[in-house]
Amino acid sequence: MRITSTLFFLLLGVFYQATAQGNYRIEGQVKEFKSGDCILASYYGTQIYAKDTAQIDATGKFVFSGDKPLLGGVYEIVFPDRKNLFRLLITDDQRFSFQCDTTDLIGSAKITGSRDNELFYQFQKFMREKELQYKQLKDKKVAESDKRYKELQDQRKAFYDKFMLDNGDSFTVKLFKTSAEPEIPPAPKKADGKIDSLWIFNYYKAHFWDSFDFTDERMLQTPFLEQKLKRYFQDLTIQSEDSINKEADYVVGKAIAGNKKDLIAYCIWFITNQYENAKVVGTEGVFVHMAEKYYFTGIMPVSDTSTIKNIRERVKVLKPLLVNKIIPDIGIMSYRAADRLEYIHGIKADYQVVFFYSPTCGHCRESAPKLKTLQEKLYTQGVEIMTISVDGSEDEWRKFIKEFKLENLTNGYGLVASRQVVYRSDYDVFSTPTIYILDKSKKIIARRLGVEDIEPFLNVYKRQLAQEQKKQ
Repeated sequence: MRITSTLFFLLLGVFYQATAQGNYRIEGQVKEFKSGDCILASYYGTQIYAKDTAQIDATGKFVFSGDKPLLGGVYEIVFPDRKNLFRLLITDDQRFSFQCDTTDLIGSAKITGSRDNELFYQFQKFMREKELQYKQLKDKKVAESDKRYKELQDQRKAFYDKFMLDNGDSFTVKLFKTSAEPEIPPAPKKADGKIDSLWIFNYYKAHFWDSFDFTDERMLQTPFLEQKLKRYFQDLTIQSEDSINKEADYVVGKAIAGNKKDLIAYCIWFITNQYENAKVVGTEGVFVHMAEKYYFTGIMPVSDTSTIKNIRERVKVLKPLLVNKIIPDIGIMSYRAADRLEYIHGIKADYQVVFFYSPTCGHCRESAPKLKTLQEKLYTQGVEIMTISVDGSEDEWRKFIKEFKLENLTNGYGLVASRQVVYRSDYDVFSTPTIYILDKSKKIIARRLGVEDIEPFLNVYKRQLAQEQKKQ
């Protein structure tokens, strides 16, 4: 269930409808094609969506036009071969023309009537020329090449600095600054004389968003916002619930300060979507945090009541089952004696694996032999495995245990002493197998791992726990 994916398209529709007015006319000519259709495509995040189509005539000309202006941002012209893309910037100048040749899209580009596109290709042409000169020097191994390399670097820097200064009010410069890495000053040295790499990392992270303009909604129509969000949360943020929540509030706070509702909504949506089905153990709580802080408070604008209802239901299921919560206990029929109940909390072990499964599930059957091997290997290390059949008949359950020789495990059948458990809502078992790992106190330390991940996880967890205890 990807409820936030539905929300994405709801937001996308609202964004387009809310801002469209006016007209545009973009005339193009590409030499290689004498027929076929071109597509004008816009970015939303890193995805592109068709906005308009135009037929190419015998002279290679085509026209995109509409009664309402295009939203500003980065666009792509997709040619009939569907391989070549010609990038355009859409700003207030929406009546312009261009020519190009697919054998050299940058070098052949000629723009008329759009300052930003003229600047965009002027910049690329100069930088590419210097890059080619550098390559020629490298290939030919010219004498005094080091000196020539420095001259080229100086020329590039001088051009870049002047270009940025002279055109600071342009969308082009804003995009180049957004995509550029933060400039890091000379780092201080540690007592041993080595460069302080941690200082460099912290400076880089602290200035990562300096050049991004949260007041400009056109940034939604570029790939840069999503790219920066991915890098910030995947590469620059410690993958723990507390760290991610802190950084999520920091980034959303920047968007809120920019006061552009669509940018705010996109940032909230993106972060929530990343952790709805978390890929890193222990980060599911980010979804709960985002839901409670932004969706349920109205900061995230969602008019679709079914979406909010689905999010509330998901939070209700997930919140009691997050890492560091004590798993709810149940009493279930024991394999060893039909008149006896097995309890999750009744097992005494340093670590406990709870394996929710279905006797007829293909993945469960593939996992069962691995589970038996794991029990034989980890039992002496204080690890107990408990299996719980969540559906199927009692005969199917008993047959499964005998077939895979799991009699030495604690096996339970999904009947309870006082009530019928709904495993989907009570234990978040929406697919099988579903695995939880518990510590001695029955606190959840991992969830939704594969059987093959159990031993590596426990090894890392125990090592980290030992390190923490050593520090205390």
